[in-house]
Amino acid sequence: MAMTYRIAPSILSADFARLGDEVKNVIAAGSDWIHFDVMDNHYVPNLTFGPMICSALKPHAKTAAGVAVPIDVHLMVQPVDALAAAFAEAGADLISFHPDASGHVHRSIQAIKSKGCKAGLVFNPAEPLDVLDWVIDDIDLVLIMSVNPGFGGQSFIDSALRKIEDVRRRITASGKDIRLEVDGGIKVDNIRRVADAGADTFVAGSAIFGKPDYKSVIDAMRAALS
Repeated sequence: MAMTYRIAPSILSADFARLGDEVKNVIAAGSDWIHFDVMDNHYVPNLTFGPMICSALKPHAKTAAGVAVPIDVHLMVQPVDALAAAFAEAGADLISFHPDASGHVHRSIQAIKSKGCKAGLVFNPAEPLDVLDWVIDDIDLVLIMSVNPGFGGQSFIDSALRKIEDVRRRITASGKDIRLEVDGGIKVDNIRRVADAGADTFVAGSAIFGKPDYKSVIDAMRAALS
């Protein structure tokens, strides 16, 4: 069965003075999801945006034909549950969190799904995957960090490829329809290697928003994946 690939530009690298236009432009350029990097200056050493920004951008997250584009929220926050609920109310479609930031991982997953959102788990570069075995039947997405969370523009950590392969084996064994997303240092010249390791969804920030023509970058990524 052919893999369906998704490209999810991270608005962490967008022009914050023009966020609505940036979201529209990157969707027009062919992105599949809009990725929200939510940082609290506590779990990670940076502060980004909260649910009000998500709510304000939700009307902009659609194609020219009016089809809604999923908002993919990555919570780098501690504690998890209250902000997850606030982002669900603000229009998020997928909400992922770090298991080490939650007191009760399974309860946090249930809380997200009870709001009608898809739930995901995020694993940092040096974090083991053990918790995944206990909740893989309950989640919709696994996000592998290929940089240390907190700042955009970092270089890809190669050991993430082994972790991606490991997660792909677990997803295949589960028989579940679970997205395998990778975030950090994704560029045109390495996206194929990441896909070959088993990823199907790719977060890219500075590789897209740092360029004058978003469509040419996304087209080049799709060409590398085809």
